[in-house]
Amino acid sequence: MASSTESNTRPIRLADIAKAAGVSHGTASNVFSRPEIVREEVRERVKAAAEALGYAGPDPKGRLLRAGKVNAIGVATTEPLAYFFDDPFARAMMAGISEACDATGAGIALVSAGNQEKLAWNIQSALVDGFILFCIEGGPRLVELTRERKLPFVALELGSEDDTVSAIGVDNVVGARMAARHLAELGHRRFAVLSLALADGRTGLVTPEQVRSAVYTGTRDRYAGYFEELSRFGVDTASVPVFETENDEAGTRAGLETVFASAEPPTAILAMSDRIAMIAIEWLKARGLSVPGDVSIVGFDGVPDAALCDPALTTIAQPIAEIGRRAARTILDFDGTVRRETLGVELVVRASSGPPPKTA
Repeated sequence: MASSTESNTRPIRLADIAKAAGVSHGTASNVFSRPEIVREEVRERVKAAAEALGYAGPDPKGRLLRAGKVNAIGVATTEPLAYFFDDPFARAMMAGISEACDATGAGIALVSAGNQEKLAWNIQSALVDGFILFCIEGGPRLVELTRERKLPFVALELGSEDDTVSAIGVDNVVGARMAARHLAELGHRRFAVLSLALADGRTGLVTPEQVRSAVYTGTRDRYAGYFEELSRFGVDTASVPVFETENDEAGTRAGLETVFASAEPPTAILAMSDRIAMIAIEWLKARGLSVPGDVSIVGFDGVPDAALCDPALTTIAQPIAEIGRRAARTILDFDGTVRRETLGVELVVRASSGPPPKTA
């Protein structure tokens, strides 16, 4: 029989939680590993028992890993797992992260989920030493869940006003100004903006009030940079349509159909990502519009694909791979310091931008 001292000091086990909640061991295990198959009232009862007993969840590292690092980085997003492979920005970022990990022999775990409960479980169970957060959508939730792991993490977005969060990114205002200035100096005065998400789960034309209340400050900063620069050239920014997309084909096409239904369609498009810009080029060409003869387009990111599309895309290039390398090193060489880095951007002029048509 174990002494009272031993029983008071031994770790709380899943069996203890199951007993306290009045469920089987298998059911208690499913609450933490496969919550979607357990009824909500049972999940809540098990979680309440776990909290009362001070049980934080299964130890993902296990007994053999408690003493040291696992030499792996988690790369997390609320997007579907396919995002890492389909999105050109994500692919370029992963190349930089992989390069830094290869240099030290570290592994990479991709963390995503189709719902909030699975995301929470995936972050809690990932065998990693820290996380790189793709704060595309659901950024605040990613930060919240990662904090609970008490592991180092770095966000690939500087928009958070919380200076306790390590972050690496670019000055979005400066980059957006460059893009708008380039097109305005070419002579364009009729613009449209195809925007990244300002808030989760929303697409369509946006108002200035919606911009000011944006969840994603990176998007808000690009909007501010565009309009500050356009105002300097006498453009009535109140008349410039801004269409919010989810950085996808459906939203981009819907935005183009909306802005080109106008009696005076734009001669210049400011796209907040290269992906949006490249979708726009294909949409315009399919409708017999010349790029840049009828419509000029400037993207934002500098993904490798941008140089290969037809016509090659003018864009604001950020050092994507270098951001990935620095983010990885922030986790691999973590020393307890919060690091917030802003890297430079540059305008890369290619064939998708030119003067407006003479009839405009």
